[in-house]
Amino acid sequence: MQRKAGSSIVTALRFLALFCALSLAGPAFAAESGGVQWWVWPALLFTASFAIGIVGVLAGVGGGVLFVPIVSGFFPFHLDFVRAAGLLLALCGALSAAPQLLRGGLASLRLAMPLALAGSITSIAGARIGLALPTQVTQAALGATILAIALLMASARRSEFPEVARQDSIGAALGLGGEFHDPASGRTVEWKTHRTLPGIFLFCGIGLLAGMFGLGAGWANVPALNLLMGVPLKLAVGTSGLILSVVDTSAAWVYIHKGAVLPVLVAPAVVGVMLGAKVGARLLRIAPARIVRRIVIALLLVAGARALMKGLGL
Repeated sequence: MQRKAGSSIVTALRFLALFCALSLAGPAFAAESGGVQWWVWPALLFTASFAIGIVGVLAGVGGGVLFVPIVSGFFPFHLDFVRAAGLLLALCGALSAAPQLLRGGLASLRLAMPLALAGSITSIAGARIGLALPTQVTQAALGATILAIALLMASARRSEFPEVARQDSIGAALGLGGEFHDPASGRTVEWKTHRTLPGIFLFCGIGLLAGMFGLGAGWANVPALNLLMGVPLKLAVGTSGLILSVVDTSAAWVYIHKGAVLPVLVAPAVVGVMLGAKVGARLLRIAPARIVRRIVIALLLVAGARALMKGLGL
């Protein structure tokens, strides 16, 4: 009983501290949003993040790739704060799922580490470049990147169990191979990578984009692992979360050090996306994946065009 009471007190104190932080951030934010009450935009942000969490799970994309262009294009937050929130949002989702994926054998730590190391180094550089560039330039570049992602998603094809005839020397030296058991089909397959060096360079570019725009990079990790390196699709999805957790952590520290983490934005966004992701996981069995995918591509096209026009001053 005493432990439960102590836990309740600690929880209450945490919520009180969060409320105080939001209240302190509120007046400054209200001044920038045309005199609107400070709690209105966070409430709308929570609603939008909840919907993003649902759609992100149904479409198999990270919340960051939807969150950053939508919020930066339609909400009165500065782009630096939005990018930092996008990284933390994607990071929370990846960290919550990573332990279960590892225990279930749906993720490979050996495969994730060299790729995450390459991506985390460039994500730090990307975060510094993004914070150093003028906001308008970064906004326009974000819009162009989102439009390219939408086109990539529309044209990309995935293979459940790619055929890798021969492993390359770098993949063999790093030990990037093993057995993967698919619980759904009951099938166990031996997997190995090829085109490992191009894959490492590609993850350097993915990390750079993740740091610059706060996109999380889950949208690019899976195609790179599955289509380029020949990793089974479900193993690629699980390992993508591990890579994302390392890459986003590196970039997030840069934004935190620069003071770009705004509680009034991060708190409702993270809570909304996490709750939406739980709802999306329940709807995953009945929702038509093809229609949801089309909705996501349409959202990215609209949000990317809005961010590009905003960056160009149109």
